[in-house]
Amino acid sequence: MAIQMAATPERLMQIGLGFWASKTLLSAIELGLFTVLAEAPLDAQQLRARLGLHERSARDFFDALVALGMLEREDGVYRNTAETDQFLVRGKLTYLGGMLEMANQRLYPFWGSLTEGLRTGLPQNEMKTGGAGLFESIYGDPERLRLFLGAMTGLSMPAAKAIVEKFPWKDYQTVVDVGGAQGGLLVQLALAHPHLRGSNFDLPVVGPVFEEYVAASGLSERLKFSPGSFFEEPLPPAEVITMGHILHDWDLDQKRMLLRKAYEALPEGGALIVFEALIDDDRRQNAFGLLMSLNMLIETPGGFDYTGQDCSEWMKAAGFSSTRVEHLAGPESMVVGIK
Repeated sequence: MAIQMAATPERLMQIGLGFWASKTLLSAIELGLFTVLAEAPLDAQQLRARLGLHERSARDFFDALVALGMLEREDGVYRNTAETDQFLVRGKLTYLGGMLEMANQRLYPFWGSLTEGLRTGLPQNEMKTGGAGLFESIYGDPERLRLFLGAMTGLSMPAAKAIVEKFPWKDYQTVVDVGGAQGGLLVQLALAHPHLRGSNFDLPVVGPVFEEYVAASGLSERLKFSPGSFFEEPLPPAEVITMGHILHDWDLDQKRMLLRKAYEALPEGGALIVFEALIDDDRRQNAFGLLMSLNMLIETPGGFDYTGQDCSEWMKAAGFSSTRVEHLAGPESMVVGIK
């Protein structure tokens, strides 16, 4: 007979007080700690001075980051780990901190009202006090927009690199990324597949940020910006249409409408790729996808995340003849629909 281990409260405490570790990391990013240490390792006094911290707080702060695996310390000198050096140093193409900066500025306080959101089903962001919604507040502020677009690039990059490898791009010539933000996916596709030409269909205000990012990669001749609103206009035609982290922002009717528009814009044999943190069909494993759906509750009037099976059914209802679901990277998966 199997021996049952005694239950302990460790996991409950770790999750229940998880915001301690979360805010410690978010504050480190806000302070630019990892960017400073990318210049050179520093001892506690030097690092405290560079960041402008009080002497009471600094040592515990730095050593908490060591204990959390975010920093290394040897002979009193602090340096980034390989992970934080790659993903949390501003200015690097691999920087993921934009997403976490946005989490620090916006999501951290809003999630304090999750219980109210669960009871009411209403957003808990700026809309709660009569302010603009998520996209209105972001797209109406150039600095916040640039941060958001960079955040989306960082969030999507592992999935984008997987899509480059896992889809048969040799069979297609053109691609439109709907709501393509800064252009992270299109740039990865164009770098890996020189025959592809693509465009980003997004709101006009995104154009300059996209064009700057594409120009930095030397791809301005092959990647273009197509201004427009996917709610108000047809989608531009292409052999492949991609939607990354788009559908979960909207309610079911809006999701279905966007899939129909994609179907109408594709030729026979064309493909639609939808990717995000798809919830596993049994709704037990992908905690990130499920928590992201709660984040859509916080941020939007009707948005929610969904399973690969859900998306496949919606695609087939829109007219797609076949679909498949494939894991990409981390919590991200894609659903491919063929017209």
